[in-house]
Amino acid sequence: MRTMNISLPDALKSFVDEQVTQGCYGTSSEYVRELIRKDQDRLQLRGLLLAGAASGPAAPADPAYFEGLRDRVRKAAKEGPRG
Repeated sequence: MRTMNISLPDALKSFVDEQVTQGCYGTSSEYVRELIRKDQDRLQLRGLLLAGAASGPAAPADPAYFEGLRDRVRKAAKEGPRG
């Protein structure tokens, strides 16, 4: 694992230390890694939302749509698990 040094103002350093002290994280590094992972997830979700918004309009989710889904599930259940 590579290391990275970052500088924080006193107020942010105190906040990070408080998160660790409260027992949520073992070290300040764990806290920062978790923040980075959450930001990665947020960016991925944002990309998916933008891709969905840029795609064409979807078919309406009316009763016929849901009945079609039910039919597909019933058919799959009758066929059994796929090996």
